[in-house]
Amino acid sequence: MSWFNFFRETQDNCSITFGKGINASLAPDEEELFKLSYEAFEKKDILNAYELFFKSLINFSDNQSNKNIILNKTDTELQFEIYQGLAKIQGSVTQQNLYAEINIIKSSEASVAIKRYLLERNYQLTYVNYFTDNGSIKLKLYQDNISLSPQKIFFPLRELALNGEHDKEHIKSEFRDIVLENTDHLQKIEEKYLKIKYKYLIQWIRDLEEKVLTLPANDNSGMQSFLYLNILFKIDYLLSVKYELHHKLSKKALEYFSNEHSTIESKNEELKKYTLELKELSYEEFSQNFYKAKYTFDPIDKSSYDDIVIFINESQNKIRWYKNNRYAQVIPTIYNYIAFYSLYNYGMNTTLKKLFHILIEVQNSSFFRDMSCTGLYNEQTQKLSKRSILNKIKKVLQEASKTYPSLTIDGESLNFSSLDEFSNSYYIMLKNLDFEEA
Repeated sequence: MSWFNFFRETQDNCSITFGKGINASLAPDEEELFKLSYEAFEKKDILNAYELFFKSLINFSDNQSNKNIILNKTDTELQFEIYQGLAKIQGSVTQQNLYAEINIIKSSEASVAIKRYLLERNYQLTYVNYFTDNGSIKLKLYQDNISLSPQKIFFPLRELALNGEHDKEHIKSEFRDIVLENTDHLQKIEEKYLKIKYKYLIQWIRDLEEKVLTLPANDNSGMQSFLYLNILFKIDYLLSVKYELHHKLSKKALEYFSNEHSTIESKNEELKKYTLELKELSYEEFSQNFYKAKYTFDPIDKSSYDDIVIFINESQNKIRWYKNNRYAQVIPTIYNYIAFYSLYNYGMNTTLKKLFHILIEVQNSSFFRDMSCTGLYNEQTQKLSKRSILNKIKKVLQEASKTYPSLTIDGESLNFSSLDEFSNSYYIMLKNLDFEEA
């Protein structure tokens, strides 16, 4: 009998989304829809081919369609809308061609700086281009249907969606007063949740400042790096910031890892300054950087599972070094950092992403509890909710069973004696998964 059978199913009605990109599952028949689309393209049954292809991209939450793609088909045309965060793609397909566009801003709103930025972007894009059309600046895609397949249309549409979203975010971040076009699909975050997020932002920064003071006076740059980078990725994933906050946070992370000519000490100082800036934000400023939206394309390119395993191994080696050298105060941070960094940098399959998220729920239970989600760890008693954790893992495996029939987990290998021991055993579990597809 499977160890899962000993545990009764528990309900978690948490509806909050975290991180960037898609927080949803693929269509149950996604693979079959993609196959049928390919066959329809070969038969030159263009409208049906596109309809099947678009349906394969519709994602689901709790077995309900997120309606991230809307279709309207006639005998001669297929009209569609695709949602990607700030970007709303509108387009149509005929037997001869595909046309799609994203409205960015009114032409009259575009300053010289914006026009220069978008002109430069045209040289960086492969399939799409910026145009001025009917008083608006638009990002457009035009494809001839002579020799297309699902693979050949996926990447142009993905480029359109991701770059349209990125550039609207960038423009709004750099030019605060500008009015973006086609944003009626965005939803507001409830104020009670915004206030909770703001409370935790300030609390995390204060905790960070106190932790830095406990570090040894000499040779602490590596430990400081973990502390400052962890809070960056934590804000990105748990608070899901948008607009200017997301833009600046991403820029700081990129600068840290790409600047090879700067010392770790100077990089840490830059991150320290940035966290102080965040700490000075008023609630009103903070609350302007959020919205709820639907997503269709993952912004991170797919990563090799082996690369993720290598990163976990390297990080656990660093933990062992800090443990052996009696720097215990930084170890819980590194256990958090591994998960946040992985979700920020690696493109994962939905199953692995959900398993990482369970660990983050455990490690940040007070935040999840305040956000009306299940708390999996009691900070006061230092006890883990073993049954709830195992049930969450069970649910993820059940949802993935058709795609990954060999994916199993030995629940007995997880160590529930303490939070650190659990985190360590959980990462060992994540390194030994079988993602061979059916």
